[in-house]
Amino acid sequence: MTSDRWIKVHTTENIFETDTVRDALEKEDIEYVVREHKDTAYDGLFILQKGYATIFVEEENEAAAKEIIQRIQGMLYVASPED
Repeated sequence: MTSDRWIKVHTTENIFETDTVRDALEKEDIEYVVREHKDTAYDGLFILQKGYATIFVEEENEAAAKEIIQRIQGMLYVASPED
C-alpha cells in the first residue's frame, strides 16, 4: 500500500547535509523529494531564511526517515583542532 501523501521530515542547512541525507535515504530504499530553496535571481538570498532545502518522504516512511536524519545530525561534521 503506497501513500500519496508526502510529509516534510527535515530542512537542511547546506548542500553537504542535503547530499548526506539523500545518500542515507537511498541506501534504505526510502523514496524522497528534495525541494531546494536556492533562487538564481536572488543569489541564494532566501537560503538564510528557509534553509538550503526541504526533504519530503511518503507518510509511511516518516518515522524511519526521521530516525536516519537524527543519526546523521549526531555525527560530527568537522573535527575540532582542540581534540
